[in-house]
Amino acid sequence: MQSDAPTAYHLGWDEFHRDTRALARKLLDSGKNWQGIIGIARGGLIPAAIIARELNIRLIDTLCISSYDHNTQIIPTILKTAQGNGSNWLLIDDLVDTGLTANIARELLPHATMAAIYAKPAGRSAAAYWQREFAQNTWIYFPWDIDYRYAEPLHQQGES
Repeated sequence: MQSDAPTAYHLGWDEFHRDTRALARKLLDSGKNWQGIIGIARGGLIPAAIIARELNIRLIDTLCISSYDHNTQIIPTILKTAQGNGSNWLLIDDLVDTGLTANIARELLPHATMAAIYAKPAGRSAAAYWQREFAQNTWIYFPWDIDYRYAEPLHQQGES
């Protein structure tokens, strides 16, 4: 029996970087020649930089949409848009979850190509490219969301 209870997935920097480079390989192999990259802030900024390096793209812009408050999706607010209609531009985000943010980005830049490192079933159709899929009920903690610190050994937990 499969549970619908939310699960957590903690991504490390190495895994995130490998997945981002693998997506860059797909984008490179597509044969398309993008004029530039638009990173969807904030989650898309780090993958946009990695992909720009891998594809040798030096023209980078941002699209700033606020649609999450820590771990809750909120009513999206467009804080900054990019010029033009997105023709020959690559839109990059860390995740397409419900597709809400990606669909707003695609409305603002209808000719841009949307790519995300990770996709969930509800948002998958909003992206032309993604590297890895997660179950809809998985909450992904990105490397910039987590803090590494000392963990007490099990034999010491509960001792006063």
